[in-house]
Amino acid sequence: MKMQLKSVWVFVLSTILLGPTFAGNNYKIALVAKSQGNGFFEAAYQGAQDAARELGNIKVIYLGPSKPTAEGQIEIINSLIAQKVSAIVISANDPDALVPSLKKAMDRGIKVISFDSGVRKDGRMMHLNPSSNALIGEKLVKMTQEAIGDSGEIAILSAAAQATNQNMWIEEAKKVLTQPAYKNLKLVSVVYGDDQTDKSYREAQSLFKSFPNLKAIIAPTTVGVAAAAKAVQDEKKVGSIYVTGLGLPSEMAGHVKSGAVKSFAIWNPMDLGYSSVMAASQLLSGKVRGKAGDRVSLGRVGTVTLDANGEAAMSSPFSYDASNVEKFAKFF
Repeated sequence: MKMQLKSVWVFVLSTILLGPTFAGNNYKIALVAKSQGNGFFEAAYQGAQDAARELGNIKVIYLGPSKPTAEGQIEIINSLIAQKVSAIVISANDPDALVPSLKKAMDRGIKVISFDSGVRKDGRMMHLNPSSNALIGEKLVKMTQEAIGDSGEIAILSAAAQATNQNMWIEEAKKVLTQPAYKNLKLVSVVYGDDQTDKSYREAQSLFKSFPNLKAIIAPTTVGVAAAAKAVQDEKKVGSIYVTGLGLPSEMAGHVKSGAVKSFAIWNPMDLGYSSVMAASQLLSGKVRGKAGDRVSLGRVGTVTLDANGEAAMSSPFSYDASNVEKFAKFF
């Protein structure tokens, strides 16, 4: 079967994508990232491949639009439906816009899981959060306080305004900021870099200009946290403004060394990709159905139980700083 390749797509292992769906108990699972060129999702793909090798009957294909848009993901989903893949594992750029296409996929017998950034409940069978929203929100605020002390102006640099996961983490962080221990940390602005390095960098620069007393930027996005740290270095604000958030050790080690970042956090994206494929295999085998109370095996990561919304959290976020970042930078 021939397929027209569009510039908005990146196809890894294209020969697998263009080939027929595997017969019998062999399955083809598509891992759909928010966008191509994002280190977080490339690491998740490595973990997904680990799961496929362990299971033995899974082939994983990795795709993502050139920019983090719902439109780009919808085109990919429609192509995957035509390809008759067994399952779609997706991190959503928009929780609502993808639902019609994913419903169509499920109507065709394709299992759908969202991970990292969720899809609305009616557009997937289950969602795997990398951690719990409350724990992430608390972690972001605690790292900020550890960096700047008990008082000061802070800002948040997020990804897209529609990013489900980021919005939930920000809301949880706002709740934490109302607690007495953090009452003197003042959130002055929330801005969006759309998970693009250049735009995130410019947004950080704008924050410097708009808030001359700014002491910290929280970026709950791997793209934004690295871009903000670079802006702090380039603008010679190391020591006066600190950056924290969710980042990859391989991308953040230099910023920790420079002093722009004291600490940051992330779950292991390789474990997240691995766990998501393991969960998809459970749906494909019929061992779970995506219902509340289902216990889903995530292989080496453990077992999770789905809540009333068909969601589960993989693990708690882990802190990285000067004591350990170089070690983990070798892996992701």
